[in-house]
Amino acid sequence: MLPTRVQRLVLLLSLCTQPVTGRLPRHMDTLVQIVEALEATNATEALAGGAPELGRALGGGGTPLQRAVLGAPAGAPAALGAEQRALLAELLRPGPEAAERGVVLAPDGSTVAVGPLLAGLEVGLKRAAGTPAAPAPGDPLYAVTLAEALGTSYLLARANGTRATLGPGGCWDDVEDPQVFTLVGPPSPVPDALANGALDGVLLGAQLAETPAPLAALLRGYYHPGAAGERAPSSFRRRRFGARTGPEKLEEEVAAALRLLRVLPATRSLLEDVGDEEAAAVARRAARDFVDAYVECPAVVPRCMWGARPYRGTPSALTPPLPFVYIHHTHEPGAPCRTFAACARAMRAMQRFHQDTRGWDDIGYSFVVGSDGYLYEGRGWHWVGAHTRGYNSRGYGVGYVGDYTASPPDADALALVRDAFLPCAVRTGRLRHNYTLRGHRQMGRTECPGDSLFREIETWHGFQ
Repeated sequence: MLPTRVQRLVLLLSLCTQPVTGRLPRHMDTLVQIVEALEATNATEALAGGAPELGRALGGGGTPLQRAVLGAPAGAPAALGAEQRALLAELLRPGPEAAERGVVLAPDGSTVAVGPLLAGLEVGLKRAAGTPAAPAPGDPLYAVTLAEALGTSYLLARANGTRATLGPGGCWDDVEDPQVFTLVGPPSPVPDALANGALDGVLLGAQLAETPAPLAALLRGYYHPGAAGERAPSSFRRRRFGARTGPEKLEEEVAAALRLLRVLPATRSLLEDVGDEEAAAVARRAARDFVDAYVECPAVVPRCMWGARPYRGTPSALTPPLPFVYIHHTHEPGAPCRTFAACARAMRAMQRFHQDTRGWDDIGYSFVVGSDGYLYEGRGWHWVGAHTRGYNSRGYGVGYVGDYTASPPDADALALVRDAFLPCAVRTGRLRHNYTLRGHRQMGRTECPGDSLFREIETWHGFQ
């Protein structure tokens, strides 16, 4: 139900009279509060693009393609407090610093670029209101969220004589009060956070166009777990985007964005000496690489995000591609973890036990599988683990959080490894194409990974 004018006034007064206790957290919940404040004013009622259009005005109007497709925003929001206004302006300001300053931490532990997210929502609102975007090749929903950045990334690499890259990810200074986000490597025009924001912008923009709803409620429902323990829909953004958008569709949208960038004054120089055939090849390669990285491969929560201690001593390097994968269950913790906070706690508890009680250098597993939709980095792709005695250097150890003696993991958690992690490891050269998969009990005297999980993996490709 939309708020009454009295409710709007009460909300605005409460927002304006809240004591200043420091900088606002760069968290999705903060962004939702800002959107809620904008939705509580009459200003958004006169705009087809609603709160996202008001926000875009603070960021200078958006990227060149966003300005061309969405038009100039009608005006900057006046209802926000100084801190909210300053934060929203920084989150939406394009430029080199946007990769680290234009992002927020979501409750599922992922980092999301705000610009493409709100651009997708703006398209959805305008479609729901029957207000078309400016005539342009392709679908505006893809153009303003992903296609421009993806095409630009590969054009810049071509101009510089380098290989186009995607990513990287990064780390927050504090997941409880996130203020500073730092990339873990050189930035590209499509870092992980922008990919997340673009996927969410496409998915939520499409949903909004079909079923209009208050934005704050839509965002809360998407990024937060359900009341009955359901996982946050954002945890499955890659799978949902893949069901909607295949490589051919994305290639078409990147090619359409390149045609528009060719005629925009701010970007035409990128395509001055790029012929039609080469532009088509750029679009094809960009789409294929993006789908490989952000749709067909699963997201992995890095060590810095779950609060890992440093490795003790000097790790030994693996030599991929490896021939084996060993499946485990953690047994303790004995219950599945269904939220980022719970899975991060489980990771820290296992690392403490492995280091302090077992005397190991680090958490033993290469990767750990949560029931929240994510994999968690243990020793990772590069370093020998301590998961399968006598075989640690020959394969990756993958542990499911929980005790799976009597019942198996959730179907989604099983599919995350079987259908995403393992094929991705083969495609990226980390695992041999003819790899062998085994349960821990086949390699030593143990009941791990539990009777129920073992029966499941007996049906998987590579099991012997």
